[in-house]
Amino acid sequence: MTAGLHTIVYPVTDLVKAKTLFNALLHAEPTIDTPHYVGYRIAGQDIALDPNGHTGKGMTAPIGYWHVTDLHTHLTTLVAAGATITQPPTDVGNGKLIATITDPDGNQIGLLQP
Repeated sequence: MTAGLHTIVYPVTDLVKAKTLFNALLHAEPTIDTPHYVGYRIAGQDIALDPNGHTGKGMTAPIGYWHVTDLHTHLTTLVAAGATITQPPTDVGNGKLIATITDPDGNQIGLLQP
């Protein structure tokens, strides 16, 4: 089951400039601010800036992450439906799992299990 699209991650090349822009856009300061990840929580939506998105993860655009209750089951179902796993399940801290798939049209879709 999915709880909806609650997280979007933007790949950035200059974290300082990106943070300045998103602070102004969101009228907020980050709730998480590290050299590897900057995150905002606005009205139940997580917005993140990833300075390793372009080079380390091959991101070419923002990726929306669907929050799911069982990441592994969703991956199995989506692969059977034609998706390719782009990033296998990864624990990003405190048991939170993320993964990305690519659909048959080349779109990247993120999955997140809180």
